[in-house]
Amino acid sequence: MQKFRRLSSRMMTRLMGLFALLICVSLSAQERPNVIVIYTDDQGTMDLSCLGAEDLITPHMDNLVKSGTRFTQFYASPICSPSRASLLTGKTPQRAGCPGNAGASSRSTQGLAGSEYTMAEMFKDAGYRTGHIGKWHLGYQSEMSPNAQGFDYSFGHYVGCIDNYSHFFYWNGPNRHDLYRNGKEVFYDGEFFPDLMVKEASDFIRQDLSQPFFLFFAMNLPHYPYQGDEKWLSHYREKGVAYPRDLYAAFLSTQDERIGSLMEELDRLDLREETLIVFQSDNGHSTEERAHGGGGSAGIYRGAKQCLFEGGIRVPAAISWPGRIPEGEVRDQFSVNADWLPTLADLCEIDLEISDLDGRSLLPIINGESQETQHPEGYCWQFQKMWAVRRGKWKLLGNPYDTSDRGYTFSETYFLVDLERDPAEQTNLADQHPDVVKSLEAQYQSWLREVSH
Repeated sequence: MQKFRRLSSRMMTRLMGLFALLICVSLSAQERPNVIVIYTDDQGTMDLSCLGAEDLITPHMDNLVKSGTRFTQFYASPICSPSRASLLTGKTPQRAGCPGNAGASSRSTQGLAGSEYTMAEMFKDAGYRTGHIGKWHLGYQSEMSPNAQGFDYSFGHYVGCIDNYSHFFYWNGPNRHDLYRNGKEVFYDGEFFPDLMVKEASDFIRQDLSQPFFLFFAMNLPHYPYQGDEKWLSHYREKGVAYPRDLYAAFLSTQDERIGSLMEELDRLDLREETLIVFQSDNGHSTEERAHGGGGSAGIYRGAKQCLFEGGIRVPAAISWPGRIPEGEVRDQFSVNADWLPTLADLCEIDLEISDLDGRSLLPIINGESQETQHPEGYCWQFQKMWAVRRGKWKLLGNPYDTSDRGYTFSETYFLVDLERDPAEQTNLADQHPDVVKSLEAQYQSWLREVSH
């Protein structure tokens, strides 16, 4: 019965979108902007030179961020699959049914259910061509594949990480090849995956310039294995950048150049002013063994990927559309990646049913009309045994673990932070403000009951 209700909700949303398309007179499909979402993988909170990283060379990402509006308090999930599920559905990972990483086997049922209405389906219903290029990591079964989730075209890998030259997944079990085009396995032995991404994305964009496109450019950089261009490895070593920062930095600059190549393609086709671009990392930098224990940076912020301290979930994010989005502006309001779905719907004048979403349109904030967060009621996260609630200046963590130090253990049940005074999350105020702890814990428990049904 529950499955039937989800399917019915999805069907109703699509029918409403199609109906709105038929009656909409403000913008035809041809007049709507193209949309590209550039989603990087395990990029640290402060890892752009325009954010103050003096040891990094990232001119193309810097130019993209400066060409629009960037966010200083933008949050995602602490790991890959939940972050992508939130982005594409406008919901928390728990309500999207993807609270943990998707399975890496065709037998696994973990991932984004086909009954969820995705960003790709929204754009497709509005007359867009839809393409996914790069990492998927939202399910291995056919009904969870990109082509089953609204993408007309898909090229990339299904699971969490691949070698960029052999395109083999190697996390668990025997090594296996993981590269697909529209569900069919393809082979490009020895070709650098980020270069293949740029080529495939360029081909997709050029395919039909009479119709607007939505492109999910889901990069697998700077996620391990670190395989940066030799020129960047040499550069950072010559500059004396220490291990493992040198490996990470080289891969990040390699990523930057490929983003630059994609921007150059838009310029060649005279499409930049007609293209709305969202840029974001999926979560904080990794300190896993296969990431050489680190390399990325969260700046002053505590934590890293796989935890709910700021360094795990506060990510670089920006939106750009020349002539339509304020240029060179900064917004400090608390926002989350689930907000992109309703925001893009607003900007593209697509009628979207938002009552079932956790995301809120950021357009009032982007346009400078709102001085407050779109989430005054707060927001909740849960990952494994950890959980967190952010409301206003307060953030309460339950069962926290700090992955910036893999040997770290935490015995205190609650960790309360005043982020205005202590953005680095160094001082636990739980004993000083038991009323705040009680209120935020009650909010978390209420949210948990809601998403558990």
